Amino acid sequence: MYSSNMIISRLAILLVFSLKVLSCDKEYHSAGSEVLLPIALKSKSYSAPVYSFQKKVNYYQTDGLPFAQLGRIQIPGFGISEASITARLEASTNPIFGKFSQIREDDGDLDNPSVINERETVTQVYLEIPFFNNQNDKDGDGVIDALDLDPEDRESDTDGDGITDYEESRSNLNPLSEDSDGDGVLDDLDQDSSSYDNENKTYEIDSIYGNRETFFNLKVYELKYYLSQYDPTTNFAKNSIFFSNTDYFKSGFYGETLHDERYKLNFEELRFNFEEDDPNTEDVDESEIVETRLTPRIRVPLDKEFFQDKILDQEGEVVFSNNDNFSRHFRGLIIRADNFDDDLYMILDINSARITIEYQYDEVNINGTLDDTSDDTTEKISKTFLINFGLYFNTVEKKIFNSQVDQEILASQSNVPSQHMYLTGNGLFSTLKLFEHSSKGNQLLDELRENQWLINEANLILYIDQNQYNHMNKSQFPDRLYLYKYETGFPLTDYSIDNTVNNNEINRSKFIYGGILELDEENKPYRYKFRITDHVNRLFRSDSANVYLGLVPSNGISNIEPKRAETFDQEFINYPATAILNPKGVILHGTESENHPDGGLKLEIFYTEF
Repeated sequence: MYSSNMIISRLAILLVFSLKVLSCDKEYHSAGSEVLLPIALKSKSYSAPVYSFQKKVNYYQTDGLPFAQLGRIQIPGFGISEASITARLEASTNPIFGKFSQIREDDGDLDNPSVINERETVTQVYLEIPFFNNQNDKDGDGVIDALDLDPEDRESDTDGDGITDYEESRSNLNPLSEDSDGDGVLDDLDQDSSSYDNENKTYEIDSIYGNRETFFNLKVYELKYYLSQYDPTTNFAKNSIFFSNTDYFKSGFYGETLHDERYKLNFEELRFNFEEDDPNTEDVDESEIVETRLTPRIRVPLDKEFFQDKILDQEGEVVFSNNDNFSRHFRGLIIRADNFDDDLYMILDINSARITIEYQYDEVNINGTLDDTSDDTTEKISKTFLINFGLYFNTVEKKIFNSQVDQEILASQSNVPSQHMYLTGNGLFSTLKLFEHSSKGNQLLDELRENQWLINEANLILYIDQNQYNHMNKSQFPDRLYLYKYETGFPLTDYSIDNTVNNNEINRSKFIYGGILELDEENKPYRYKFRITDHVNRLFRSDSANVYLGLVPSNGISNIEPKRAETFDQEFINYPATAILNPKGVILHGTESENHPDGGLKLEIFYTEF
């Protein structure tokens, strides 16, 4: 905005000057007007140096994040990351299991024969943690973009049966099958496809990295450590902070094993029919009708006897009087995954996670005769009770095998710019200094300020070192990077003023600010670019300090809340949450790299010179 206004104002001055010359000089030749503006304004470009320094955090804060990580991943060029989940649980206050409270069951009610000992008994217990799923549908034809033949054309025919996707969705047919009801008659000829259940959904699952078909051991343990919501070291004035190196399992704070089996992920919608047929509807068999649908998720059984003793048998006790009492009684879960057949790393919707307890109890059916107990019958009734996740955090174990990383870190500690930038979600990041090596002051920047350039655009260009990879696949790299002010953890002004929104693609808002992975002519990942025009303009106007910038992988351009982290130098810094949430990594050319493509790491400035 600053540059545009300056250009307009100076052009206006030139125009006024030109008009005065024309009005005063009767012999003025038109040829003069053709050279005036080109001489006065010249658009040029300048490549400013950028200095990179390799950094590392030993551990970082993992509580308060929007989702949780679980699994194992080997990052090419780096090493291995393994993540587990520790969670505190929450239950409703003073729940009633069955129909009547435990006090009424114990005391009885002579005037109401239906008040009996209900003998609540756990039948099944499940741990459920949903996946993230993408239901984007640009053209609104009822087919998600990932499965749509043409996601921008509502008239497309994905299953090729001669009926458009939109028309099939409107007609309660399956636009992904040419024979919706599976009766052998194609949809365009079938006169009756009413047996197809149009409420069934197909999902595209997000944020699962590695081999989705692999088997692994999924283990769930009782947590024996009390997770306090508030930090006792601050006299309970601040929330507790939990870091990636906090491992209560290895510290021995675990109790009963609630689940330990080989497991493979299921990405299908979970459907559960009614348990029994309703005798009052002779034409319909409810046991063949779906009663409940759940989005794809991890869903594993837990130990029934444990939850019988820990939950149902505690009805009416003080453990349910408030959340703190409940958390001291049942302190939580530790969820681990190991013994993988292949790499698998999961980003999970932990805020929607729950434990579902299914139980039965005895209920008296008085058959409408309260005073006559001779026709009373006792029936088994089924119900569910939910326990939700409260406070949670990740334990992340990192194993870095690339010795070059440590050499770059040590060099940076001596203020020597790095040859490469190693960026991963497991704690490797870089800092950048524009124009000057920190030991040289601001001599170059001061000289450039004297030119009084009008900065039209400034782009920070970061190139992937393609020689570091035997194979290059877009999916193995961070889809986006994030650039911020290192010392404070705050975003650049270019990030803040960019209000661009893209609802059609994931993680594409603020696309002018950028940091998005770009592909070369061979469709290989090759660079990232940030537009930091406002930041550079502020530097040139001398009203902003030339601070160090931080560079990290990004998982969600809006997940930038600073978290606490300890660096390799044992200093605490503000570290963006988005870096913690992305398990992928990338190796970029640094300042001293000998094989820079297109000039290498640089700040490209386009300016107007008078």
